[in-house]
Amino acid sequence: MWNVRGDTRAEKLANIEKLQRSFHGLRGRIPGLLHVEVGVDTSRVDYACDVVLYSEFESQAALDAYATHPEHLRVKQELGDLRTQRHQVDYGA
Repeated sequence: MWNVRGDTRAEKLANIEKLQRSFHGLRGRIPGLLHVEVGVDTSRVDYACDVVLYSEFESQAALDAYATHPEHLRVKQELGDLRTQRHQVDYGA
């Protein structure tokens, strides 16, 4: 879950769209990445995060490899300091 930068609602939405494009662009490029989805908060309550990144991997090893995969590293660099906060949970089924 992330909060993204933006002084105005329009700037924040533009950053959210950039984040969505970047992560959706990983589809089919990383072995073992089965599903990637970016959900955008619609509640707009003050304690909600702006977006949630949900992804599924075929195994823990695939998730571990994702962390250092060149395409993932490219997206991290592309998004730079776009986020202001991040919360993460990795879990197995």
